[in-house]
Amino acid sequence: MSVMSEVICYLKKHMRTHSGERPFKCELCRKSFTECCNLKTHMRTHSGEKPYKCQLCQTTFPLNSTLKRRMRTHSREKPHACQLCQKSFARSGNLKTHMRTHSGDRPYRCQLCHKSFTACISLKIHTRTHTEEKPYKCQLCHKTFAQSGHLKSHMTAHTGEKPHKCELCHKSFAQGSYLKRHTRTHTAEKLYACQLCQKSFTNCRGLKLHIRTHTGEKPYICVGCNKRFPLIGNLRIHKRTHATEKCKKPSAGSSSSAKHIQLQRGIQP
Repeated sequence: MSVMSEVICYLKKHMRTHSGERPFKCELCRKSFTECCNLKTHMRTHSGEKPYKCQLCQTTFPLNSTLKRRMRTHSREKPHACQLCQKSFARSGNLKTHMRTHSGDRPYRCQLCHKSFTACISLKIHTRTHTEEKPYKCQLCHKTFAQSGHLKSHMTAHTGEKPHKCELCHKSFAQGSYLKRHTRTHTAEKLYACQLCQKSFTNCRGLKLHIRTHTGEKPYICVGCNKRFPLIGNLRIHKRTHATEKCKKPSAGSSSSAKHIQLQRGIQP
């Protein structure tokens, strides 16, 4: 094909973006495309053909671009870098979404509560909090989840698998979030800062518990004496004072005996 023919061919394809013409139609689902190669790729969704194979994990893919993304998970290559904070990403789309954290742009809005999000998928997941939809089901115990990632994490409870390994001490974890939190014990990184006293913590839970020292919140109550505590650990320690107290055991079978047993077990009669 001559250079002129190539130019004419490219111009013809480009004009379809303006005209909306989609001459290449799927005979199975009637979906149409602007280019023949797009139709060919689409047909793999019907045939199940996956001609692109990862040589490292043997997983196959219908698209070469999908294979390239998979290869980056092995090489940990992240070619798309943010110019503002230097954070890098494996996909250009992820960088685009990340840039909204700097610009404050949240184009995806929930029609029910008007909460807005930086990514379409975040809105989709959020909508399930309204519909209570849980499309991901565990085939072993039939528990359902709103997100595929939650199902994947849940499956490790059945398999005992801990695929996330610390490169520094080789300790392994069932979930990536656990590994991320653990890594901070090596780096001493403390991302969660108290806005009242500026004390910082390695995880969100540590900050949440600390906030109670400011608010005076004590959500854990002893059913034996109604004393309240900010931490469940404090309540457990306190319960031992009841367990070691000398007390008269009521006669077996009496209502007082039943109440006594409940108190010792931390159950409100």
